Amino acid sequence: MEIVLSVCLGISLAAACGFRIFVPLLAMSIASRTGHLALGPGFEWIGSVPALVAFAVATGAELIAYFVPWLDNLLDTVATPAAVIAGIVVMASCVSGTSPLLRWALAIVAGGGAAGIVQGMTVVARGASTATTGGLGNPVVSTVEAGGSVLVSVLAIALPVLAGIAVILLLVLAVRKIVGRFRGAHAV
Repeated sequence: MEIVLSVCLGISLAAACGFRIFVPLLAMSIASRTGHLALGPGFEWIGSVPALVAFAVATGAELIAYFVPWLDNLLDTVATPAAVIAGIVVMASCVSGTSPLLRWALAIVAGGGAAGIVQGMTVVARGASTATTGGLGNPVVSTVEAGGSVLVSVLAIALPVLAGIAVILLLVLAVRKIVGRFRGAHAV
C-alpha cells in the first residue's frame, strides 16, 4: 500500500509541476519541514531551510512573471523542459522502498510524463488565449494555472490517493483529446 500512496503523491505533485514548476517543490519543502511528508533517501535536501527559501523566492518570481504579457509565452519555452525535470525529481523524491531501477523508471515515465502533459496543456491554453485576446486574457489563464498548481499540491499531500486518481483521469482525458485531434488532423 505504501508504494501506491507514494506513486499517487509523486504523480500528483509532478502534474502540479506542469502548472507551475516551483509551487509543488515549495509545498513539499513546507510539508517536509512540518513533518507531514517523508522524502526519499537522497532527497532530504528539499526540506532544508536553504531549499525552502529558494523555492519560496522562485515561486514568487514565477507567479509574478506569468502575469507579464508576452513574458508568459517566452517563459513557456524554458518552463516546458524545466517542468519535465521537476516532475522527474518530485516523483523520485516521493517513491522510496523500491529498487533504484523502479524508482527512476517511475520518475522518468510517470513523473516526467505527467508534468510534460500538463505543461503542454498550459502552453496550448496560453497560445489560444494569446491568439484570441492578444494576450489580454493570459492573466486569467495564469491565475487558473497557479490555482491548479496550489490545489493539486495541497491535495496531493493531504489526500494522495484522491489526488492521484484525479490527476490520472485528467491525464487520460488530455491524452485522448490530443490523440483525437491528431487523428482528426490527419484524416483531412
